[in-house]
Amino acid sequence: MREVAVVGANMLKFGRYPDKDVVRLASEALLGALKDAGIGIKDVEILVSGNLYQSNAMVGQRIMKEIGATGIPVVNVANACATGSTAFREAYYAVASGAYDIAVAVGSEQMGKMGLLGGGGGSDRAYNTEGVMGTGGMPGVFGQAGAEHMRKYGTTQAQIAKIAVKNHEHGVLNPYAQYQKETPLEDVLNARVVSWPNTLFMCCPTGDGAAAAVLMSAEKARQFTSKPVWVAASVLTSDPYAPRNPTMFDINTVTQIAAKEAYAKAGIGPEDLSMIELHDCFATAELLHYENLFLCGEGEAGKLIDERATYNGGKIPVNVSGGLLSKGHPLGATGVANIVEIVWHLRGEAGDRQVKGAKTGLAHVIGLGSACTINVLKK
Repeated sequence: MREVAVVGANMLKFGRYPDKDVVRLASEALLGALKDAGIGIKDVEILVSGNLYQSNAMVGQRIMKEIGATGIPVVNVANACATGSTAFREAYYAVASGAYDIAVAVGSEQMGKMGLLGGGGGSDRAYNTEGVMGTGGMPGVFGQAGAEHMRKYGTTQAQIAKIAVKNHEHGVLNPYAQYQKETPLEDVLNARVVSWPNTLFMCCPTGDGAAAAVLMSAEKARQFTSKPVWVAASVLTSDPYAPRNPTMFDINTVTQIAAKEAYAKAGIGPEDLSMIELHDCFATAELLHYENLFLCGEGEAGKLIDERATYNGGKIPVNVSGGLLSKGHPLGATGVANIVEIVWHLRGEAGDRQVKGAKTGLAHVIGLGSACTINVLKK
């Protein structure tokens, strides 16, 4: 396997774009990444497009028709919330294998106010049955998982809510985030319950967005940049067989397996990371993934947030972009956007939210069904 570098990176501000279709969003993100890399579409040898809800619409080919149909191979990927990061992995292996020297990965989605795969939360805010019972699609899954952690380890709802406080505080400094507004702890706890213990501000918004990355072989990368960001590991896992568990999906094991493999391939441990962008679709998810990524011991995630270790400037900054809770979660775009964020930090280009001295970053996404991607990047 050859060394592979990310040379171009770009994303659009996540939000609502009713005047643009998903192809236009993806094309704008890709054009920005090509410009960042200093190349044109004619230099690209393969394109991998990640998109979930419009996956039967040949989005990748339509992107090429929008910006320049050159006849190259185009692969369309759909893999739940891990769609964009899976597209990145496919582009990575296309170059690492020696088949191509320049590949691009594009993640895009146009969801508007569409809920997360099954939605959640009833219409009656005075008595929300789904919130009380902990059911209702993905909100229910992650609500139950958080409640189980509380039962098992004594974690409190306030500790989980502090994750939302942190990520919204981080999001204020991110011009690409859908929401750039702080949410004090009292506001988070007093917001309406969506699926206990997650309240409204502990749930990510959906929306529209796109992100793109240009990957090159080491030889090519050195022709175009003096500060390549290297892909140290790119891992994709799925659930192993296990008896059915109370949360419907094994949120934890699939990430733990991916993390162990990623650390081994990258030749590092969690203590060597400068930053992490992980899949905080709900505040409970981030809490669980502190342990799943081995940032702390089992049952110690609540202590980690109490100590502010995962704030920017803390021991291991997590979701300094604001995470999905602030940035939003247009599914196909999320995985590539997490990688773009880390690339910017490793280059020292993240502005006011810059992680000082960032050298190594981990991007994580979990798509229940199941798929888990972890991409480790280094200077």
